[in-house]
Amino acid sequence: MIQPIKFENDVLLLIDQLKLPMQEVWVKIKTLEEGAKAIKDMIVRGAPAIGVTAAYTYALAFKNKPFSSDYANLVKETLNSTRPTAVNLFWAVSEMEKVAKFCKKNLYTTLLNHAKKIHADDITMNKKIGANALDLFPKKLKVLTHCNAGSLATGGYGTALGVIYSAFSKNLIEKVWVDETRPFLQGARLTAYELEKAGVPNTLICDNMSASLMAKGEIDLVVVGSDRIAKNGDVANKIGTYAVAVLAQYHKIPFYVAAPSSTIDFNIACGNDIPIEERAKSELGIFNGKQIVYDLDNIYNPGFDVTPNHLVSGIITEEKVHYYPYINSLKVCDS
Repeated sequence: MIQPIKFENDVLLLIDQLKLPMQEVWVKIKTLEEGAKAIKDMIVRGAPAIGVTAAYTYALAFKNKPFSSDYANLVKETLNSTRPTAVNLFWAVSEMEKVAKFCKKNLYTTLLNHAKKIHADDITMNKKIGANALDLFPKKLKVLTHCNAGSLATGGYGTALGVIYSAFSKNLIEKVWVDETRPFLQGARLTAYELEKAGVPNTLICDNMSASLMAKGEIDLVVVGSDRIAKNGDVANKIGTYAVAVLAQYHKIPFYVAAPSSTIDFNIACGNDIPIEERAKSELGIFNGKQIVYDLDNIYNPGFDVTPNHLVSGIITEEKVHYYPYINSLKVCDS
């Protein structure tokens, strides 16, 4: 299993996901500014992985600094401004801020230990998510996933791919269909790479191929991750997820979301309230360093979309598999 985040000798090490799958390069993070840039530039991505990275970066920000309210607010604002949709970021920063405010001595060591706990807890939660999903596999299934919600998107195991890894370990995966996930190609560059490394049979497809595969009976189940879930069960995930959910419902294929409880935002009533990050126009209009569209300014590139709760067959967390109506079922995760 790929371990994309490490902390060694007071340095945060992140595998550079912009260079995968052709190069495995590690980026060294020693400062608040470096950590924030790595999140913003998508050197690290995936809601749980962003949260873990933010926790370590928060600790590093106090390596040689005493606590002060002004500086703590600066650290918080710097990290929170990097990616607006992934709620795990704000959750992790809030958790670290609570520790910092009440720490009386050994501030950096205390914060670092808490960041390590957040990291370890994420892996544990992901494995529980995978275990909780096993009852959804009555036999060997052909599964479709969109974007990357595996080791690279988490502390080191995976949410949607964690479900797949757990099912594969029980001989319950026939094959995985991997959406390429335009325009940033997280499926093509990262998910297919992860599955190959793990020995899970998989085939890469264009995003617009899933409908025909569903019609042919080649997809039995869809599982995706999430960057933020509203308290009513509306799900924000990588752009294109909503379309897959609509197709799955039409073809009577179960559509599941796998995410830790920290992804559920109980301050958000429904999906309409989830902020959607708009990414750079160049991600869509430039390929291999060359402009491929006539007008680079005439581009709309949201990074996420929202799938309404009635299209979601179940939300798999470390607690259990939650079912509609989610506003009641998800309450167990509100602590």
